[in-house]
Amino acid sequence: MSKKLMTVVLALTLVASMLAACSSNGNSGGNSPSAALTQSATPTGDGGEAANQYGDTGGLTLPLVDKPTTLTWMLVSDNPVNDKMIVKEIEKRTGIKLNIQNYSSATYQDKLRVTLASGKLPDIFHGLKPAELKKIGQQNAVVAINDYTDMLPNFKKLYIDENPSVIASHGDQNGKLYSWPIYNMNRDVNHGMMFRKDIFDKHGIPEWTNTDEFYEALKKLKELYPNSYPMASKTKEYIFRDLAYGWGLGSANYPAYYDEAEKLWKFASTQPKHKEMLDFLKKLYDEKLLDPEFLTDTPDSWTSKMTTDKSFVTWDWIGRLDLFYNQISAENPEYDMRYANPIGPTGNIRTLAKIDTNFGIAVANNQNKEAALKLLDYLTSPSGAALVTLGVEGETFNFDENGKPVYPELTDVPLIDIKVLEDRYGLWLEGMYLAPDRRSVYYNFTEKEQEAQDKILSANKFEPMDPELNLTDEEIAIAAEYQVALEKAANEFNAKYILNKSYGEKEWTEWQKTAEKLGASKYMEVYNAAQKRLDASAK
Repeated sequence: MSKKLMTVVLALTLVASMLAACSSNGNSGGNSPSAALTQSATPTGDGGEAANQYGDTGGLTLPLVDKPTTLTWMLVSDNPVNDKMIVKEIEKRTGIKLNIQNYSSATYQDKLRVTLASGKLPDIFHGLKPAELKKIGQQNAVVAINDYTDMLPNFKKLYIDENPSVIASHGDQNGKLYSWPIYNMNRDVNHGMMFRKDIFDKHGIPEWTNTDEFYEALKKLKELYPNSYPMASKTKEYIFRDLAYGWGLGSANYPAYYDEAEKLWKFASTQPKHKEMLDFLKKLYDEKLLDPEFLTDTPDSWTSKMTTDKSFVTWDWIGRLDLFYNQISAENPEYDMRYANPIGPTGNIRTLAKIDTNFGIAVANNQNKEAALKLLDYLTSPSGAALVTLGVEGETFNFDENGKPVYPELTDVPLIDIKVLEDRYGLWLEGMYLAPDRRSVYYNFTEKEQEAQDKILSANKFEPMDPELNLTDEEIAIAAEYQVALEKAANEFNAKYILNKSYGEKEWTEWQKTAEKLGASKYMEVYNAAQKRLDASAK
């Protein structure tokens, strides 16, 4: 590694927090899936036979190499991986032996920084933000993936032919992409409003279908339970971001959002729609329909309210529907939390991205780069996707009559989730799943979770996806500088507006002027400049 590159790598640590401030939905290690497989490995023979044996490889011929090849792969996993089935099965199919260097999520970033500074990059690794990867990519430390499109049929199909905007949105200024994307990972519905259906049914209160009906339902609950605060929240100041989609202001780049009608990026916290949302929450607060601790409540306190008769409506992750029931069912077997219709004029929730480059999956620019790229391309194929997220059919799992995977060796495990599969087989390793098979247990919804998917999908209650902008380093720094001050001021104003009865039109107008002095227009200039480049690239 050159001295110039060494300087860049060391400097990345200092700017990482600034880059994160402007990142559009970067992943958080604690919530990301991880896992593994089990079987012995023997070399494959004829490529055509292998392709038939292992399913749809997307045009790749197995094995991928014609001589013994070992690749190092640095990734997140709490337990040793090299003795797991996934490593053996990958060698069996591709001819590539993996030496996986795994570290826990708590230590991974520190280990990655040390490894990068040493100049001895693993053949494959992940964990750098896209802007960081671009820096070292431009120093030739990692490969520009799209320079090798001709040998990568699965990459070409997904990210050149079917989604040509990927390079424009995620490549560098020279059109080079350094991060291998993850395709179709997200569930359709992962968060939203939820309500105590048992309480609603008990009193004949119908589930709301619009914001006015939501308000009337809360009023009725307050009459029935005068000591309650019908709506509770645990997300503190993020409640405004979470509810913003219902008022047409939501965005992965919040508080910046894209106005589809005007085709402009705007600062959400000064828009008339934002005031409408604040006025609604202020009305709930004034009438004691909203928990007065909604900006300060702790998860434990919030849980206590939502599992008793203190609160009945909230916004959260769909897994909570069953977690709450499991927690309270012994005392209250009738407890029934369900996913609810959204609130706000749009009646919509967030649309989750189909393509994610934020994991920063990269290939070192060394003598093993072509083998590493081909391996990633295989793991992106239907065959590879099934391998790393399901296992080996007939060996590690079988499909039941409903098309769900069943793991004979895990019949004593109460709940088979992706963590169990990682620990046992090496499936779902973070950084290795590139296009998850939707038949995997990760998409095995409970009855309540499936109801949430069906409710939103059947009515198509999704806000449009904002354009995915490709900010330059300079733009990232400028946007981050303005965003920090603007978000802080917006959160303070939002709280005062709702909590103080005297706040109204005068204070709102003053806030708009304050935001402008803090650089709201300059903040949006960054996004709109990037939007113009994106629009030009599509012509």
